[in-house]
Amino acid sequence: MDYISALVPPVVMAVAFTALIVTIVKSQGGANKAKEDAAVDAALARAEAEQQARSSTS
Repeated sequence: MDYISALVPPVVMAVAFTALIVTIVKSQGGANKAKEDAAVDAALARAEAEQQARSSTS
């Protein structure tokens, strides 16, 4: 019975990790993908504009 108690924690962790990966993969894309992409694009544009503003004033 010791081998069962030794195998339970790795099996539980493997199942939890698999569930996490499945959740991450399922949450990619979908209806919110365009909104998320637009938010990232806006943040990158702001950062790039700030960087160019700093380099042009220096």
